Amino acid sequence: MATTARHHIAQLEQVEAPGSMITHTAARVLAALRITTGFVFLWAFLDKTFGFGYATPAAKAWINGGSPTKGFLSGVAVGPFESFFHSIAGAVWADWLFMLGLLGVGVALILGIGLRIAAVAAGLMMAFMWAAEWPLAQETSAGEATRSTNPLVDYHVVYGLTAVVVALTYAGHTWGLGRWWAKLPLVQKNRWLI
Repeated sequence: MATTARHHIAQLEQVEAPGSMITHTAARVLAALRITTGFVFLWAFLDKTFGFGYATPAAKAWINGGSPTKGFLSGVAVGPFESFFHSIAGAVWADWLFMLGLLGVGVALILGIGLRIAAVAAGLMMAFMWAAEWPLAQETSAGEATRSTNPLVDYHVVYGLTAVVVALTYAGHTWGLGRWWAKLPLVQKNRWLI
């Protein structure tokens, strides 16, 4: 009986050791988190491109000549980078980088491929957007309330960390194309593409 109990405890310690395994349920939850976060990025791309009327009206859609960065960046009214963001608002290169980032991160997360690149891209995009909103400030440069609810951690930080977590946990292997992607010769030779 004592041997059986020791064996059972040893199995539990092995199962519960950090990095040793992930349960099927946890893998599914991570896959759902990956897909839903990917949809946040992809939806932003689609709405800004076609103007579905949620954040972007049809008249200001990218496809109709609108700028995906102009409204947001020209409206930055807080933080030490305010003038920098105003200077790039509406720039063609900024529009293209932003939109390619939204599309690339969204598609990569939904499909479960290229998650390391997607995590870096999402992290950079979210860091720039965090800096543009500058949640540390309680007042804008005009002295109005910023409506910041947390000076450090906001949704930009959460989305950036989520992209990193799903990349590091191989969340693309569940309900995604991650396993297939990882077996491609190009990816085998360049592991950073996983």
